[in-house]
Amino acid sequence: MDIANCLALIERLCAREFPAERGRTDVGTGGPGYLMAALRTSGDLQGDDGAERETVEAQYEADRDALAERLTERWGPADVFGLAGVLLRSAEGEAAAEPWGTLAAHVPDVHLWRAGPDRWVALGVSRRDGELPCRLLAVVTDTDPP
Repeated sequence: MDIANCLALIERLCAREFPAERGRTDVGTGGPGYLMAALRTSGDLQGDDGAERETVEAQYEADRDALAERLTERWGPADVFGLAGVLLRSAEGEAAAEPWGTLAAHVPDVHLWRAGPDRWVALGVSRRDGELPCRLLAVVTDTDPP
């Protein structure tokens, strides 16, 4: 992972306007109030017995932590924000504001910074299921965490 490129992408996300409609962007996805980009995506993990996935997840967590150190220099210590409650409430039929609802479906927790008066920056490792790729995600949003 190239930390300098990841930091530059996060800076670009922070400076951009949010899309008016939900959909694809040149760096990932976005919608009213948020932009999301995959900073790193693993290869296909189909057929893995679980050992490779554990190794990949551990590496992506280490990459997240290395990037978090740099973001902490800029915005102070991160809050680690668990998304299990958002996922549970969504399963019970409560709609979660985006991007939190989408994140909760496959990211157990995020490292979260307040990046100015109207922006949050979150980093998380996507772990959808045993066969889909892992992703290190960066999210910039103006929507407060639930």
